[in-house]
Amino acid sequence: MTPAARLAAAASVLDSIAQGNQPAETVLKAWGTANRYAGSKDRRAIADHVYKVLRARGRLSWIMGGREDGRALVIGSLHAIDGLSVEEIEALHSGDGYGPRPLSKQERSRITAGQGELPGWVAAGLPEFVVEDFKATFGERWAEEAHALMAPRAPIDLRVNDAVATVDAVEVELRDAGLSVARTPWSALGLRVPSEPPPNIQALDGFKAGKFEIQDEGSQVVCWLAGAQPGATVVDYCAGGGGKTLGLAQAMGGQGKLIASDVVNKRLENIRPRLQRAGVEAELVLIGQNGGGLETVNGQADLVFVDAPCSGSGTWRRRPEDAWRLTTEEVEKLHALQVRILSQATKLVKPGGRLVYVTCSMLARENEASADAFEAATPDFRPVPVADMLSAPQLTEAARARFAELASGARLRLSPASADTDGFFAAVYQRAA
Repeated sequence: MTPAARLAAAASVLDSIAQGNQPAETVLKAWGTANRYAGSKDRRAIADHVYKVLRARGRLSWIMGGREDGRALVIGSLHAIDGLSVEEIEALHSGDGYGPRPLSKQERSRITAGQGELPGWVAAGLPEFVVEDFKATFGERWAEEAHALMAPRAPIDLRVNDAVATVDAVEVELRDAGLSVARTPWSALGLRVPSEPPPNIQALDGFKAGKFEIQDEGSQVVCWLAGAQPGATVVDYCAGGGGKTLGLAQAMGGQGKLIASDVVNKRLENIRPRLQRAGVEAELVLIGQNGGGLETVNGQADLVFVDAPCSGSGTWRRRPEDAWRLTTEEVEKLHALQVRILSQATKLVKPGGRLVYVTCSMLARENEASADAFEAATPDFRPVPVADMLSAPQLTEAARARFAELASGARLRLSPASADTDGFFAAVYQRAA
């Protein structure tokens, strides 16, 4: 493919992403399948340009006069990100072959006009309502938090299954496979590999043998903070894809009763092969929207882990397209859902047992506001200081020191800027005995 044809393809993919709710990665794979003539270098170049545009979408739309179509965003990126001159951009838009059509007068005028002074939310690369939330939450550090969330490509973190392998052995195995590997700073069972070039982790023999799983370090950390113990009864109340179910099983050392529940049966079925690969067991329970289905566990759980549905804004460095799909109305719906789910989950906790509320969100409405509502409605659940949960053996000494600094009482926020993890929020509670 010519450079011009790659640009046309990138614009087409961006339009497809905007028209649906699928991850950009899925849309790119579908495009590659439908266009077999594109070689691996072509697909890589197109993907790079798509993600470059998605991370700067607000600024590029501003430059192009508010236009949000793929063509306009690509044109804006060539000027504002790649630094091409108008003449160079026009050469790539000759209309020849499979390249994009020539620039219109309006398009040419937009890229020659310059950016001017950008509003804060445009410069930050986030929707305006998100920037206002960040300013209220992070104060003077809001721009740093926004940049870290949207600008870089996130690394790939692995959680070593210490029931079948050691961290040292897996590190050697990954290096022998040609990967650059580093220890994660907070999780003692974590390893980190670069996302560029993209490694095929799931094709590795060690992955197939259950020696390690892909899991962001922040996701590992909230599992360790929950304090699941061998022999305990633990409920992963919103199990989703099962990543934290596996982490909780590992903390339990294969001893006790672990229940993974969800309202979608397909999600539970997807957990089953992951459990088998890791060599651990969990009871999979389909529950209703009102929490029905776990009545036999009422008042018996030592730990209920509520990884509630959320905006996923803490993962925007991996899925920048989702930043522009989120609305204030959706955030309000999620807040109400989170409060309802927390109320339902309390029934399962035994006297003296713990409930841990977790999101992968960066937004206060889903984090502190939901925790505030829960505390107001359930005074028999006492907030547990995060400092009391830092003795987990799966945490490093560096984690104990850093999280003690980041914690606010019973609440902990992790973010790309503060911890080099995805964005996570955790709040720990104990039911009165």
